[in-house]
Amino acid sequence: MRKWLDQRFRTSSRRSRLLLPAVIVANAVILSTPGSVLAQEWTEFANLDDRFTCNFPGEPEVIETTWTSEYGADLPARVYRAQRGPSQFSVTVADYAHAERILVEKASGCPPGAERCSGGGSTGEGYWRHDVAGALIYATWTFVQRDATVTHLGFNSVDRVEGYQLHLTNNGDQSRTFASIYMHEDKLYVMEGTVPAGYPDPALFQQSLGWLDENGVSLRYEGMYSNGFPAPPRVQRGPQEEGQGRIDAPSADTTPTAEPSR
Repeated sequence: MRKWLDQRFRTSSRRSRLLLPAVIVANAVILSTPGSVLAQEWTEFANLDDRFTCNFPGEPEVIETTWTSEYGADLPARVYRAQRGPSQFSVTVADYAHAERILVEKASGCPPGAERCSGGGSTGEGYWRHDVAGALIYATWTFVQRDATVTHLGFNSVDRVEGYQLHLTNNGDQSRTFASIYMHEDKLYVMEGTVPAGYPDPALFQQSLGWLDENGVSLRYEGMYSNGFPAPPRVQRGPQEEGQGRIDAPSADTTPTAEPSR
């Protein structure tokens, strides 16, 4: 299963209605693009380990790295990165499931009576509970600290998973960065597309994020999902049909099954 989930795959029905204006713009740009860039076709990418799907211009490079959290936990992370001409696209996934272990271990070396390190029921040792609960706002803060002008900051959701969106104009070269930040099953997803000044918005990338369940089937919730709270019921998926605007992994079993709320 992992082998075919990590391969690129394409679908003509992926959010076709939502992305139609972006596709029209992209086609107009392609007509005036050098041949070397034309080879970078937009493809659907799916990853089982981090359970997400996304449009990339070609197969992304995958980099193993760490994400330093607000309270100093060096969390295992991966960066999925691709480039199309001068435009850059990436999805960073940081695993906050390790925050408790790492911060509790760090707290063991604190001076006796240090409140921040001992914590309590609401904060946890080393403030690990605050670290996980504040992951979205902390990731947003890292963008605000850049040498850039924030032109938009707002709430957003992807298949009912809540998050934030930011638009920035970078002060150095006036390039624009479009970022989306989500938290799902204790994993932080930071989606970032940067295009030169005067280029179209990277909508084909920005609007393409999706989730996969443990079987590789496109995941959507019936109500709003907030990380750390009981998850609402999932939408029961039947066989994929043309024009549904969803992605399933190739050959995934989409037979409806009873699925309890989590």
